[in-house]
Amino acid sequence: MKLLVTGGLGFIGSNFILDALKNTNYEILNIDAEFYGSNHYNLIEVENSPKYSFVKGDITDKKLIENLISECDCVVNFAAESHVDRSILDPSPFLNSNILGAFTILDIIKNQKKRLVHVSTDEVYGTILEGSATEKTRFNPSSPYSATKASAELLINSYVKTYGVDAVITRCTNNYGPRQFNEKLIPKAIGLCNENKKIPVYGTGASIRDWIHVEDHCKAIMLVLEKGKSGESYNISSSNEVNNLTLVTKILEILNKSKENIQFVENRLGEDTRYSLDSSKIYEELGWLPKITFDEGLEKTIQWYISNKDWWTQG
Repeated sequence: MKLLVTGGLGFIGSNFILDALKNTNYEILNIDAEFYGSNHYNLIEVENSPKYSFVKGDITDKKLIENLISECDCVVNFAAESHVDRSILDPSPFLNSNILGAFTILDIIKNQKKRLVHVSTDEVYGTILEGSATEKTRFNPSSPYSATKASAELLINSYVKTYGVDAVITRCTNNYGPRQFNEKLIPKAIGLCNENKKIPVYGTGASIRDWIHVEDHCKAIMLVLEKGKSGESYNISSSNEVNNLTLVTKILEILNKSKENIQFVENRLGEDTRYSLDSSKIYEELGWLPKITFDEGLEKTIQWYISNKDWWTQG
């Protein structure tokens, strides 16, 4: 089987490709627009693999995407503008990539009868004050980013119901691990620690995020690809809820740095105070379970960034 992976030079997409090439017989065709979050260095170890090929392009380019999908059996859509702060400053690229891009893929697979795995986010649910969001929890996005991801999901569901498109959706909590773009909290904190610079923490650092190691997430996506029921959505979580201040403090402790390196800054607009997912469905229906504990994964992640200093300067 051959997979078209969109956005495969990014953080989660590149880790998915590495895992797929290592643990399956699938061929991978990767398309990426090479925007700011993309990094060829992420896939340097497989760039000469006979099972891997790369095309530079935009998922809104219908002619190109039509040709690429015709060569493949399934599309795994990671391609997205995903940085909340950037969406607040300028939402327009997010509408183009996250909504129009999803529409372009949908309209093609409708005719070509291919399967789509669409990678979404827990942020579509917004703040969860109590309990955990299930797949039936009402969408309540707070940022332009999460609103575009929710919009794409609604569009996908309409194509499933109206045209019988074969599509499944995954919604995951905050990912961490190797190859993450350095605007994100964990790699940013590690990088600033190494430079003995202050680490900005929004508000009082009380916002809670539910963390999962990217390797566990990629295993879940592969399982949904192979066994997920068309038209269904699957929450993916390791149930590691940690507030931002505790997380940054953990990183400082592991790197033997002082808590004085923390600098509290004004909270961003529309900040969600807590994310939490109930992943019972994927546990019970598909048999997926996370394997990497948060403490183990964080140590492993920090060591990767320390051991791969060249990665910071590659693109």
